[in-house]
Amino acid sequence: MKKIALFASGSGSNAQNLIEYFSENPNVCVDSLFSNNKNAYALERAKNFGLQCFVFDRHIFYNTDDILRILVSRDIDLVVLAGFLWLVPDNILKNFTVVNIHPALLPKYGGKGMYGMNVHNAVVENRDTESGITIHYVNDIYDAGRIIFQAKCSVDPADKPEDVANKVHQLEYRYFPEVVEKVLFPGS
Repeated sequence: MKKIALFASGSGSNAQNLIEYFSENPNVCVDSLFSNNKNAYALERAKNFGLQCFVFDRHIFYNTDDILRILVSRDIDLVVLAGFLWLVPDNILKNFTVVNIHPALLPKYGGKGMYGMNVHNAVVENRDTESGITIHYVNDIYDAGRIIFQAKCSVDPADKPEDVANKVHQLEYRYFPEVVEKVLFPGS
């Protein structure tokens, strides 16, 4: 059985979608959720599904091997960032495959500070005609890892940032679990 550790900083809707998607799959277990935000609603969502949760601060994440040790001890096969806003430190990147979802068509609107509504506001302000999602491997630079998958949606001239966000969320919910499954089981 393949085991996934989720990392989330916010509401956790993508985390919950992944948990639900894999809940009936005998070959995959969403094992745990890690957060850098003790008030993240993602923690409540995960606890509602019986997942063990871990909360950490900047010092623990960047200056110790505590998170790495937990991941290793739980036999995690894949780390999935589902709305996690910090760079992943080298000690984790060297030991685990890490996948992220970004609410734009990278390389556009990537990098530090480009998340959530910041991205959708930029798309509307620049009068882009399309947006979408990018699922990519994580490296030591924000949103610069190798792209695994992209999906597009149209942006109409009358769309507000909230409209773009809704379209992008639909793509996230539809494709993220399927792509994670393909990363876990390449060639299937």
